[in-house]
Amino acid sequence: MSGGGGQGSLLAIGDLHVTHPKNRAVVEALRAGSAEDWLIVAGDVSELSGDLEWALGLLRERFAAVIWVPGNHDLWTVPEDPLQLRGVERYLHLVEICRRLGVLTPEDSYPVWDGPGGPVTVAPLFVLYDYSFGTNVAPTKELALARAHAAGVVCSDELVLFPDPFHSREAWCEARLRASEARLAACDPELPTVLVNHFPLLRAPTEVLRHPEFAQWCGTVHTADWHLRHRARTVVYGHLHIPRTTFHDGVRFVEVSLGYPREWHRRVARPLLHEVLPANREAA
Repeated sequence: MSGGGGQGSLLAIGDLHVTHPKNRAVVEALRAGSAEDWLIVAGDVSELSGDLEWALGLLRERFAAVIWVPGNHDLWTVPEDPLQLRGVERYLHLVEICRRLGVLTPEDSYPVWDGPGGPVTVAPLFVLYDYSFGTNVAPTKELALARAHAAGVVCSDELVLFPDPFHSREAWCEARLRASEARLAACDPELPTVLVNHFPLLRAPTEVLRHPEFAQWCGTVHTADWHLRHRARTVVYGHLHIPRTTFHDGVRFVEVSLGYPREWHRRVARPLLHEVLPANREAA
């Protein structure tokens, strides 16, 4: 798939958390600025599969293309959700929902944005975490988890994100790393990329977390050079709920989270949609 050849923009938002009524209202109000705009949704739409389907379906009606990557909340199996699939089965079921809606996922062919700022390959990734960012607080996973428990900062993934049929989230992450590397290696070497993942590909963005113990649930050190090896023009991510733009090795990294109402209410006049390309302004 390619598109955006006119005056559209490649936009992004993440961490919609539409189970919160105020966030649901935000999504209901989102509109494209152009009939050719594409929208990246960087995960954490909802832990409820029905809400995820509603939100992505609505956005697909309003944007020329929608690209989704899973966040950890999307992968939760919680009692309130009629969909009780776990792990890989849950992820693949969400992929099928997206395909029915016409939403692109990490399991589909990577699209090429050839609008302003292009052409670039947009690569939606599903790479989990393996606790390796936790070495910022302790040398081993066990000690890092103990520090997190002592600080009262433990991700709910420990209770509701199941890795089935893998024996651990680390093993699932390793499998996703291999699959994603193979897909990226097969991309057109003449085109730069926009890499999209829910979790940051670098540990550096986690250094501003209020609770450094949380970093262990935020990514893997094995993606630290992907922005260089895979010709990234921009890297898009969410998860941290700290929207900002930074540069690493000359590459632009954009955290695009909406976050919870208590968080985004504090942001004054920040755009809801972040412009990935042509990247000369932020979209309102």
